[in-house]
Amino acid sequence: MNNEKKTLGEFIISNQKAFPYSSGELTTLLNGIRLAAKVVNHEVNKAGLVDIFGSSGDINVQGEEQQKLDIFANETFIKALKNRDIVCGIVSEEEDEYISIEGLDENNNNSKYVVLMDPLDGSSNIDVNVSVGTIFSIYRRITPIGTEVQQKDFLQPGKDQVAAGYIIYGTSAMMVFTTGKGVNGFTLNPAIGSFYLSHPNLKFPDKGKIYSVNEGNYSHFPKSVKDYIKYCQKIEEDRPYTLRYIGSLVSDFHRNMIKGGIYMYPSSTINKQGKLRLLYECNPIAFLAEQAGGQATDGHQRTLEVKPTSIHERAPFFCGNTEMMNKLHEFMSVEN
Repeated sequence: MNNEKKTLGEFIISNQKAFPYSSGELTTLLNGIRLAAKVVNHEVNKAGLVDIFGSSGDINVQGEEQQKLDIFANETFIKALKNRDIVCGIVSEEEDEYISIEGLDENNNNSKYVVLMDPLDGSSNIDVNVSVGTIFSIYRRITPIGTEVQQKDFLQPGKDQVAAGYIIYGTSAMMVFTTGKGVNGFTLNPAIGSFYLSHPNLKFPDKGKIYSVNEGNYSHFPKSVKDYIKYCQKIEEDRPYTLRYIGSLVSDFHRNMIKGGIYMYPSSTINKQGKLRLLYECNPIAFLAEQAGGQATDGHQRTLEVKPTSIHERAPFFCGNTEMMNKLHEFMSVEN
Protein backbone atom coordinates (compact mmCIF):
# COMPACT_ATOMS: atom_id res chain seq x y z
CA MET A 1 0.00 0.00 0.00
CA ASN A 2 1.24 3.48 -0.87
CA ASN A 3 2.47 5.35 2.24
CA GLU A 4 0.47 8.46 1.32
CA LYS A 5 -2.80 6.54 1.65
CA LYS A 6 -2.05 4.70 4.88
CA THR A 7 -4.09 5.27 7.98
CA LEU A 8 -2.26 5.63 11.27
CA GLY A 9 -3.33 2.11 12.25
CA GLU A 10 -2.07 0.63 8.98
CA PHE A 11 1.21 2.53 9.27
CA ILE A 12 1.82 1.28 12.82
CA ILE A 13 1.11 -2.33 11.85
CA SER A 14 3.24 -2.22 8.68
CA ASN A 15 6.16 -0.72 10.66
CA GLN A 16 5.80 -2.96 13.70
CA LYS A 17 9.17 -4.62 13.10
CA ALA A 18 10.89 -1.23 13.21
CA PHE A 19 9.53 -0.53 16.68
CA PRO A 20 11.72 -1.25 19.68
CA TYR A 21 10.66 -4.45 21.47
CA SER A 22 8.16 -5.24 18.73
CA SER A 23 5.52 -7.25 20.56
CA GLY A 24 2.39 -5.35 19.62
CA GLU A 25 2.16 -3.62 23.00
CA LEU A 26 3.59 -0.31 21.81
CA THR A 27 1.13 -0.46 18.92
CA THR A 28 -1.74 -0.88 21.37
CA LEU A 29 -0.46 2.02 23.45
CA LEU A 30 -0.23 4.36 20.45
CA ASN A 31 -3.73 3.33 19.44
CA GLY A 32 -4.95 4.36 22.90
CA ILE A 33 -3.36 7.79 22.46
CA ARG A 34 -4.94 8.06 19.01
CA LEU A 35 -8.40 7.35 20.44
CA ALA A 36 -8.02 9.90 23.26
CA ALA A 37 -6.79 12.49 20.75
CA LYS A 38 -9.96 12.13 18.70
CA VAL A 39 -12.12 12.59 21.79
CA VAL A 40 -10.21 15.69 22.90
CA ASN A 41 -10.25 17.12 19.37
CA HIS A 42 -14.03 16.72 19.25
CA GLU A 43 -14.33 18.65 22.52
CA VAL A 44 -11.90 21.37 21.43
CA ASN A 45 -13.98 21.90 18.31
CA LYS A 46 -17.02 22.64 20.48
CA ALA A 47 -15.28 25.56 22.19
CA GLY A 48 -17.67 28.50 22.18
CA LEU A 49 -20.73 26.27 21.83
CA VAL A 50 -20.64 24.58 25.23
CA ASP A 51 -19.27 25.59 28.62
CA ILE A 52 -15.64 24.52 28.23
CA PHE A 53 -14.05 27.96 28.12
CA GLY A 54 -12.11 29.52 30.93
CA SER A 55 -10.70 28.55 34.27
CA SER A 56 -11.90 25.64 36.39
CA GLY A 57 -11.02 27.58 39.53
CA ASP A 58 -8.32 25.05 40.51
CA ILE A 59 -4.52 25.39 40.66
CA ASN A 60 -2.25 22.56 39.48
CA VAL A 61 1.06 21.46 41.00
CA GLN A 62 2.87 23.99 38.81
CA GLY A 63 1.02 26.81 40.53
CA GLU A 64 -0.86 27.46 37.29
CA GLU A 65 -4.59 27.99 36.95
CA GLN A 66 -6.23 24.94 35.41
CA GLN A 67 -8.49 25.48 32.44
CA LYS A 68 -11.64 23.39 32.07
CA LEU A 69 -10.21 21.70 29.00
CA ASP A 70 -6.99 20.88 30.90
CA ILE A 71 -9.03 18.73 33.25
CA PHE A 72 -11.10 17.15 30.47
CA ALA A 73 -8.02 16.26 28.39
CA ASN A 74 -6.20 14.90 31.44
CA GLU A 75 -9.09 12.63 32.41
CA THR A 76 -9.60 11.48 28.81
CA PHE A 77 -5.99 10.42 28.23
CA ILE A 78 -5.68 8.75 31.63
CA LYS A 79 -8.85 6.75 31.03
CA ALA A 80 -7.77 5.70 27.52
CA LEU A 81 -4.34 4.58 28.76
CA LYS A 82 -5.71 2.69 31.77
CA ASN A 83 -8.21 0.79 29.64
CA ARG A 84 -5.48 -0.54 27.32
CA ASP A 85 -3.87 -2.50 30.19
CA ILE A 86 -0.43 -1.70 28.74
CA VAL A 87 0.69 1.14 31.00
CA CYS A 88 1.85 0.65 34.59
CA GLY A 89 2.25 4.34 35.42
CA ILE A 90 1.44 7.86 34.24
CA VAL A 91 2.89 11.29 34.96
CA SER A 92 0.75 14.25 33.96
CA GLU A 93 1.28 17.98 34.23
CA GLU A 94 -2.12 18.14 35.91
CA GLU A 95 -1.35 15.57 38.64
CA ASP A 96 0.75 16.31 41.74
CA GLU A 97 2.22 12.78 41.90
CA TYR A 98 2.68 9.94 39.44
CA ILE A 99 -0.24 7.56 38.97
CA SER A 100 0.36 3.86 39.61
CA ILE A 101 -1.85 1.56 37.53
CA GLU A 102 -2.49 -1.97 38.78
CA GLY A 103 -3.85 -3.36 35.54
CA LEU A 104 -7.13 -5.08 34.81
CA ASP A 105 -5.84 -8.25 36.46
CA GLU A 106 -4.59 -7.08 39.86
CA ASN A 107 -2.70 -10.35 40.41
CA ASN A 108 -0.87 -10.29 37.09
CA ASN A 109 0.29 -6.84 36.06
CA ASN A 110 2.69 -7.35 33.16
CA SER A 111 2.53 -3.79 31.85
CA LYS A 112 5.92 -2.62 30.58
CA TYR A 113 5.43 1.05 29.75
CA VAL A 114 5.13 4.39 31.53
CA VAL A 115 3.67 7.48 29.87
CA LEU A 116 4.45 11.10 30.69
CA MET A 117 2.26 13.81 29.21
CA ASP A 118 1.10 17.38 29.03
CA PRO A 119 -2.57 16.71 28.24
CA LEU A 120 -3.28 20.17 26.84
CA ASP A 121 -0.33 22.38 26.02
CA GLY A 122 -1.17 26.06 25.53
CA SER A 123 -4.68 25.63 26.93
CA SER A 124 -5.10 29.35 27.66
CA ASN A 125 -5.22 29.80 23.86
CA ILE A 126 -8.56 27.96 23.71
CA ASP A 127 -10.46 31.07 24.78
CA VAL A 128 -9.16 32.95 21.73
CA ASN A 129 -9.47 30.08 19.23
CA VAL A 130 -5.73 29.50 18.76
CA SER A 131 -4.08 26.08 18.28
CA VAL A 132 -3.35 23.90 21.31
CA GLY A 133 -1.89 20.41 21.63
CA THR A 134 -1.05 17.30 23.63
CA ILE A 135 2.53 16.12 24.23
CA PHE A 136 3.44 12.56 25.23
CA SER A 137 6.55 10.58 26.07
CA ILE A 138 6.82 6.78 26.42
CA TYR A 139 9.46 4.72 28.26
CA ARG A 140 9.89 1.10 29.18
CA ARG A 141 9.84 0.71 32.94
CA ILE A 142 13.15 -0.13 34.61
CA THR A 143 11.74 -1.83 37.72
CA PRO A 144 10.77 -5.53 37.47
CA ILE A 145 7.58 -6.29 35.55
CA GLY A 146 4.82 -7.37 37.91
CA THR A 147 5.89 -5.01 40.70
CA GLU A 148 4.40 -1.63 41.53
CA VAL A 149 5.77 1.22 39.45
CA GLN A 150 8.27 3.51 41.20
CA GLN A 151 9.39 7.09 40.68
CA LYS A 152 12.66 5.97 39.11
CA ASP A 153 10.66 4.45 36.24
CA PHE A 154 9.80 8.01 35.23
CA LEU A 155 13.13 9.68 36.04
CA GLN A 156 14.93 8.38 32.97
CA PRO A 157 16.96 10.57 30.59
CA GLY A 158 15.22 11.48 27.36
CA LYS A 159 17.62 9.36 25.29
CA ASP A 160 15.87 6.27 26.70
CA GLN A 161 12.44 7.16 25.28
CA VAL A 162 10.96 4.47 23.04
CA ALA A 163 8.38 6.82 21.51
CA ALA A 164 7.28 10.42 21.76
CA GLY A 165 4.98 12.76 19.95
CA TYR A 166 2.27 15.36 20.02
CA ILE A 167 -1.21 16.02 18.76
CA ILE A 168 -1.96 19.50 17.47
CA TYR A 169 -5.56 20.67 17.49
CA GLY A 170 -5.64 23.39 14.88
CA THR A 171 -7.33 23.98 11.52
CA SER A 172 -7.02 20.21 11.33
CA ALA A 173 -5.97 17.72 13.98
CA MET A 174 -2.57 16.13 13.45
CA MET A 175 -0.70 13.42 15.34
CA VAL A 176 3.08 13.56 14.94
CA PHE A 177 5.32 10.94 16.54
CA THR A 178 8.58 9.06 16.44
CA THR A 179 9.77 5.68 17.66
CA GLY A 180 13.38 6.50 16.85
CA LYS A 181 12.98 5.77 13.14
CA GLY A 182 12.16 9.23 11.83
CA VAL A 183 9.17 11.51 12.33
CA ASN A 184 5.79 11.06 10.65
CA GLY A 185 2.66 13.18 10.75
CA PHE A 186 -0.94 12.03 10.39
CA THR A 187 -3.93 14.28 9.72
CA LEU A 188 -7.40 13.45 11.00
CA ASN A 189 -10.16 13.09 8.42
CA PRO A 190 -13.12 14.11 10.58
CA ALA A 191 -15.64 12.69 8.12
CA ILE A 192 -14.57 9.12 8.85
CA GLY A 193 -12.58 9.56 12.07
CA SER A 194 -9.27 8.20 10.79
CA PHE A 195 -5.76 9.69 10.84
CA TYR A 196 -4.00 9.49 7.45
CA LEU A 197 -0.28 9.76 6.75
CA SER A 198 0.01 13.29 5.40
CA HIS A 199 3.57 14.26 6.35
CA PRO A 200 5.93 11.28 5.92
CA ASN A 201 9.53 11.52 7.12
CA LEU A 202 9.37 15.08 8.46
CA LYS A 203 12.69 16.96 8.46
CA PHE A 204 13.81 20.44 9.42
CA PRO A 205 14.81 22.48 6.35
CA ASP A 206 18.56 23.08 6.10
CA LYS A 207 17.96 26.82 6.42
CA GLY A 208 15.61 28.53 8.83
CA LYS A 209 14.40 32.12 9.09
CA ILE A 210 11.99 32.00 12.05
CA TYR A 211 12.82 32.54 15.70
CA SER A 212 10.25 31.87 18.41
CA VAL A 213 10.65 33.41 21.84
CA ASN A 214 8.52 35.43 24.24
CA GLU A 215 10.21 38.80 23.69
CA GLY A 216 8.06 40.29 26.44
CA ASN A 217 10.55 38.68 28.84
CA TYR A 218 13.59 40.02 26.96
CA SER A 219 14.86 42.15 29.86
CA HIS A 220 14.93 39.04 32.08
CA PHE A 221 16.95 36.86 29.67
CA PRO A 222 20.67 36.02 29.97
CA LYS A 223 22.98 38.29 27.97
CA SER A 224 23.83 35.48 25.53
CA VAL A 225 20.17 35.01 24.58
CA LYS A 226 19.68 38.78 24.23
CA ASP A 227 22.72 38.92 21.93
CA TYR A 228 21.37 36.07 19.79
CA ILE A 229 17.99 37.81 19.48
CA LYS A 230 19.81 40.98 18.33
CA TYR A 231 21.66 38.82 15.79
CA CYS A 232 18.31 37.51 14.49
CA GLN A 233 17.04 41.07 14.11
CA LYS A 234 20.13 42.53 12.43
CA ILE A 235 19.82 43.60 8.79
CA GLU A 236 22.65 41.54 7.32
CA GLU A 237 22.98 38.67 4.83
CA ASP A 238 19.66 36.75 4.96
CA ARG A 239 18.50 38.52 8.11
CA PRO A 240 16.50 39.87 9.84
CA TYR A 241 14.68 36.67 10.70
CA THR A 242 10.95 36.61 11.31
CA LEU A 243 9.61 36.46 14.87
CA ARG A 244 6.72 34.02 15.31
CA TYR A 245 5.50 33.09 18.80
CA ILE A 246 2.15 31.47 19.60
CA GLY A 247 2.70 30.53 23.23
CA SER A 248 2.01 26.84 22.68
CA LEU A 249 5.15 24.68 22.50
CA VAL A 250 3.42 22.20 20.19
CA SER A 251 2.26 24.88 17.76
CA ASP A 252 5.55 26.78 17.72
CA PHE A 253 7.64 23.62 17.28
CA HIS A 254 5.34 22.23 14.58
CA ARG A 255 5.61 25.40 12.49
CA ASN A 256 9.38 25.65 12.94
CA MET A 257 9.97 22.01 12.00
CA ILE A 258 8.00 22.45 8.76
CA LYS A 259 9.10 25.99 7.86
CA GLY A 260 12.56 26.06 9.45
CA GLY A 261 13.29 27.89 12.66
CA ILE A 262 14.42 27.90 16.27
CA TYR A 263 12.38 27.84 19.49
CA MET A 264 13.75 29.34 22.71
CA TYR A 265 12.52 29.28 26.29
CA PRO A 266 15.62 30.22 28.31
CA SER A 267 16.17 30.60 32.01
CA SER A 268 15.50 34.11 33.25
CA THR A 269 15.52 36.25 36.35
CA ILE A 270 11.85 35.26 36.73
CA ASN A 271 12.29 31.52 36.04
CA LYS A 272 15.86 30.69 37.04
CA GLN A 273 15.52 27.01 36.04
CA GLY A 274 13.47 27.76 32.93
CA LYS A 275 9.73 27.25 32.75
CA LEU A 276 9.12 24.21 30.56
CA ARG A 277 8.96 20.79 32.19
CA LEU A 278 11.84 18.50 31.30
CA LEU A 279 10.04 15.16 31.34
CA TYR A 280 6.85 15.79 29.40
CA GLU A 281 7.61 18.92 27.37
CA CYS A 282 11.35 19.23 26.67
CA ASN A 283 12.27 15.54 26.32
CA PRO A 284 9.56 14.43 23.86
CA ILE A 285 10.01 17.54 21.70
CA ALA A 286 13.80 17.06 21.84
CA PHE A 287 13.42 13.45 20.66
CA LEU A 288 11.29 14.63 17.73
CA ALA A 289 13.71 17.47 16.93
CA GLU A 290 16.71 15.15 16.70
CA GLN A 291 14.80 12.57 14.66
CA ALA A 292 13.84 15.38 12.27
CA GLY A 293 17.50 16.33 11.79
CA GLY A 294 17.56 19.19 14.29
CA GLN A 295 19.01 19.81 17.73
CA ALA A 296 17.63 20.36 21.23
CA THR A 297 19.65 21.57 24.23
CA ASP A 298 19.40 23.55 27.45
CA GLY A 299 21.81 25.98 25.85
CA HIS A 300 24.86 23.93 26.76
CA GLN A 301 23.93 20.27 27.21
CA ARG A 302 21.95 17.99 24.91
CA THR A 303 18.45 17.84 26.42
CA LEU A 304 18.14 14.07 25.94
CA GLU A 305 21.21 13.50 28.14
CA VAL A 306 19.95 15.47 31.15
CA LYS A 307 19.32 13.18 34.14
CA PRO A 308 16.04 14.23 35.75
CA THR A 309 15.70 14.50 39.52
CA SER A 310 11.97 15.15 39.94
CA ILE A 311 8.86 14.48 37.85
CA HIS A 312 7.92 18.15 37.46
CA GLU A 313 11.46 19.45 37.01
CA ARG A 314 11.87 22.53 34.83
CA ALA A 315 14.64 23.24 32.35
CA PRO A 316 15.75 25.89 29.84
CA PHE A 317 14.96 24.70 26.32
CA PHE A 318 16.19 25.52 22.84
CA CYS A 319 15.41 23.49 19.72
CA GLY A 320 15.46 23.97 15.99
CA ASN A 321 17.29 23.32 12.79
CA THR A 322 20.99 22.58 13.15
CA GLU A 323 22.39 25.72 11.53
CA MET A 324 20.43 28.08 13.78
CA MET A 325 21.18 26.02 16.88
CA ASN A 326 24.90 26.05 16.12
CA LYS A 327 24.84 29.83 15.87
CA LEU A 328 22.94 30.07 19.17
CA HIS A 329 25.57 27.89 20.86
CA GLU A 330 28.29 30.26 19.68
CA PHE A 331 26.62 33.02 21.67
CA MET A 332 25.98 30.74 24.66
CA SER A 333 29.62 29.62 24.79
CA VAL A 334 30.87 33.20 24.92
CA GLU A 335 28.90 33.80 28.12
CA ASN A 336 30.80 30.99 29.81
